[in-house]
Amino acid sequence: MAGVCDLDQTLCLSLALWNGVDPILKERMFGLAGPEGNHGEDVKEYWSYDDSTPTHSWMTWRYHYPQQAYPYDELVAGNRDRGRDQPEFELADTGIFDHDRYWAVTVDYAKAAPDDILMRITVENRGPEAAVIHVLPTLWFRNTWAWGDPNPSIPVIREQTSQSLLAEHPVLGPMTLTHAGVGEPLFCDNETNAHRLFGSDGRSPYPKDGINDHVVGGAPTVNPALQGTRSALHHVLEVAAGGHTEVRVRLTAGQAMGDLGADFDDVLLRRKAEADTFYTDLTPASLTDDEALVLRRSLAGLLWGKQFYRFDVERWLDGDPGGPPTPLGRTGVRNGEWRHLSAHDVISMPDPWEYPWFAAWDLAFHCVPLAHIDPAFAKSQLLLLLREWYQHPSGQIPAYEWSFGDVNPPVHAWAALQVFHCTDSSDVEWLERVFHKLLLNFTWWVNRKDSRGVNVFGGGFLGMDNIGAFDRSSTAPEGQILEQSDGTAWMASYCLDMLEIALVLAEHDATYEDLATKFVQHFAYIATAARTQGLWDDQDGFFYDQLLSPDGTRTPLRIRSLVGLLPLVATTTIGRQTLERLPAFAAQLEEFTTRKPGFAAPISVTHVRDGHEGRLLSMVDPQHLVQVLGSLLDEEEFLTPFGVRSLSRRHQDSPFVLQLPGLSASVGYEPGESPTPIFGGNSNWRGPIWFPMNVLLVQSLKRFARLYGDDLHLACPTGSPNQATLSEIADDVSRRLVSMFLLGADGRRPGHGADPLFARDPGWRDMVPFFEYFHGDSGAGLGASHQTGWTALVAELLLHRES
Repeated sequence: MAGVCDLDQTLCLSLALWNGVDPILKERMFGLAGPEGNHGEDVKEYWSYDDSTPTHSWMTWRYHYPQQAYPYDELVAGNRDRGRDQPEFELADTGIFDHDRYWAVTVDYAKAAPDDILMRITVENRGPEAAVIHVLPTLWFRNTWAWGDPNPSIPVIREQTSQSLLAEHPVLGPMTLTHAGVGEPLFCDNETNAHRLFGSDGRSPYPKDGINDHVVGGAPTVNPALQGTRSALHHVLEVAAGGHTEVRVRLTAGQAMGDLGADFDDVLLRRKAEADTFYTDLTPASLTDDEALVLRRSLAGLLWGKQFYRFDVERWLDGDPGGPPTPLGRTGVRNGEWRHLSAHDVISMPDPWEYPWFAAWDLAFHCVPLAHIDPAFAKSQLLLLLREWYQHPSGQIPAYEWSFGDVNPPVHAWAALQVFHCTDSSDVEWLERVFHKLLLNFTWWVNRKDSRGVNVFGGGFLGMDNIGAFDRSSTAPEGQILEQSDGTAWMASYCLDMLEIALVLAEHDATYEDLATKFVQHFAYIATAARTQGLWDDQDGFFYDQLLSPDGTRTPLRIRSLVGLLPLVATTTIGRQTLERLPAFAAQLEEFTTRKPGFAAPISVTHVRDGHEGRLLSMVDPQHLVQVLGSLLDEEEFLTPFGVRSLSRRHQDSPFVLQLPGLSASVGYEPGESPTPIFGGNSNWRGPIWFPMNVLLVQSLKRFARLYGDDLHLACPTGSPNQATLSEIADDVSRRLVSMFLLGADGRRPGHGADPLFARDPGWRDMVPFFEYFHGDSGAGLGASHQTGWTALVAELLLHRES
């Protein structure tokens, strides 16, 4: 908990707690695995990432720890007994926080220097009586010496003085942990307890759970020689009702002890003040105090989500030299085609508890808000998965750990553009490097996901999980081909993003004008195919997936969902000035429309506004735009007080039904988790509000607004007398999205749901979790509760808020 480490995760510093009655120390968050939770993985704790600077010179983390015995068994049983049609049984539902019998624990980190880290642990007794808490700042080495090296160099942590521990590592060098001398130093080894698990002797008589067994049960399981590879300082603190106390430690390079007094205070004050100044300068003056709080917390969680990630796939497939041999004849192993992948990097994770591994499109979304506060890190992260030790030789970008070969939507080019323009548009060399690697990935998509070679694409679930009538990643029914509106839209959008990058690069190197022409033509082919090969439905005025049978029969899957709204995202504009600066590209564009008139429509719409002509490149033509936006802005379909839901509410009364030989399926509106277990885990959402998709829709509205300005007005919401421009509609959707995190007139944040605990107490109310997705009617948070990564896109909306 609240852990930090060095760049290679060699030495780690974190926190353990004990309330005196739990069966184990609280060293990590407790939650349910996929098969245990009625909606999959589900953490059962309450904590928040309250603050962080990009350099981590200042960080704050907060946790609420019950004073009564943690109800582990009750939580497991309560969720096991609930079905998919019921909400999760949460920690607060047990009543354990009644009468405020809990500890509010805050950890502040401040850096005096890159290798001089101050840790202040503050515990507040929120309960009505005095209580005792055990606080254990914990220092340990990650076990890298048990990987099969016949002569490993094992580091050691030992007591140096009555007020310091010395950690010695052959590469990292000596590090000193200074403390006040109040806590009892305890030592064991970061080794598996082989005796407990396997009934055999292990590498150490004091394995990794030795400190736990000693504190909780008084067992002689800590090393009396006061050394090991894992250590903790055991503080037993009695705190009056409503009172607080603190524990201080300081980790410094070398063997000299650090100051815990006046200098410690001064560093904390200076770093906190610097953080305040940094965020004050970043925050638009038009934001309210509560909006500024949400902005800062969203970015803090994003920064706290960095983790060291080590995965050598070849070694994993073949087996560690120090582990059991790999079974003979093992075939079809997960990630077996990714032997080249060898990760040894710090990566922004989707969720530090539920998804502690990279996901390609999550990471792309992370980089957009990250660019506002740490552009160098954002750029390095976008480039990372395109490097040769990640990207497959075929050009595919690895999706995520449990299946690198799965397909994530191609959003890296979009993210690269966002980051480039956010960082003063000067790093052309970086953009060029990204572009060249994306050329490989684009070719992979064209070769692998256009099954008939007709510019209509598949791709499988593409992050849409349980939104369809069947698992779109599996074989389509009866040998049919699934042609996807969203897969085609993603590729059309990919073309336009690559076009925009090529146009930027062409300003510096004219050879990129040819590539710009290539992408504008490919976009025209895809957009035309979407309009003419069955994805667009004139009768409904909407885009649908379709099944194509061997005899050529097309069956539209008339599910009104995000797959039909996504074509809005495949939109950009080109101004007359751009064409004048790039005459070769302009000439090739005109030649193409003349030579291929059947493909000219998606790239030929022009509009003159304020004397300036703009050209629209869009998968959705102007006539269809009004129809699709009419659905998006309809409160009986997609528009909610909190954004755009992923499935039309029309399906509540009129479910989609699919009847085919050997297949009967239906899709009804479900604003939260789906009771249909198509995917397993917590991927069974069907109708909620999905933040990154909403942000893409907001941006697409703004791109249309660049062309039409005040010349196009639509009813917002649909059917209302209120007429709004596209820019105003984009701002309205943005405000709806942001409102999920903000205090309403009733004193609640919609994202917290109906739990009264978060409404009555400011200590809870201002814990702002950034959920994976949100209930399609109420805006309550669902899925992973600390998915700060892509939901941190709320910062993007706030930073671009119109005053």
